[in-house]
Amino acid sequence: MDAEYQCLPPPLQGEIVQGKPDTGTGVVVLGGSSGRVDVARARLFASQGATVIALRWFGGEGQVPGICEVPLETFFSATDHLVGLGCKRIVLVGTSKAAEAALLTAVYDPRISAVVAMSPSSVVWGNIGPGLDGISWPERSSWTLRGTPLPFVSSDPEWVREYRDELVAYRGLFERCLQVHESEIDAAAIPLERTNAEILLVAGCDDALWPSDKFAASLVRRRAGFGLSTQIVLGEDAGHRILLPGETTSRSSLRAHGGSDEADAKLGRLAWGHIVDML
Repeated sequence: MDAEYQCLPPPLQGEIVQGKPDTGTGVVVLGGSSGRVDVARARLFASQGATVIALRWFGGEGQVPGICEVPLETFFSATDHLVGLGCKRIVLVGTSKAAEAALLTAVYDPRISAVVAMSPSSVVWGNIGPGLDGISWPERSSWTLRGTPLPFVSSDPEWVREYRDELVAYRGLFERCLQVHESEIDAAAIPLERTNAEILLVAGCDDALWPSDKFAASLVRRRAGFGLSTQIVLGEDAGHRILLPGETTSRSSLRAHGGSDEADAKLGRLAWGHIVDML
């Protein structure tokens, strides 16, 4: 399927890929904490006839340098652009911290039709990297809405590092934080019951970066309590990195992700069938 490419107009940053024929579906692809503008994944969605924005949402010119008090309005603006192009259905796609952003955006923007959240969180976490002031510590929220930071679950400086394949495995840190700061969970929980968007959660049970499988199960339970159904696709042997068809994203050399190339790709293929149905 053919596609056209163009840069996004300011203040948006990234690239837009126009699939042909146009199905009227707009997709916003959000890269994770690497800050990558995921044009390759955008092409995959454009192959289904979607108009796709591969969005740079931090680390760009005039943007927050880290994932620290990132305005949710950044994602609202991407939806504005797709609606302006005539898209009738808006789908957000995010992995890890970007899944956190995508789910929150759906809560606060009723125009979102569906979310694909891969290796998601069920709560808001603190910053990764510096804010506009260049300071990373003391800890702050990852997100703001109308200039107000969202409540988050605090980190635990006393956590003793755990290792897997000689890389730091942070899953235990997040599990410990939920125990140590249990009183913060309710306020920091992503209130996914407030959106009628279709939700597809994809997680690997061998995720070594954070317990995305448990987070996904928590989100399913929360929505079920309000009579809302949620799709969930789990891979028993898959890790934090989920590979959709044709993707070859390299494994991190900084932190343990768990899983394997084969298991991560198998989960991605399984998820892709559900994603195509959603599109």
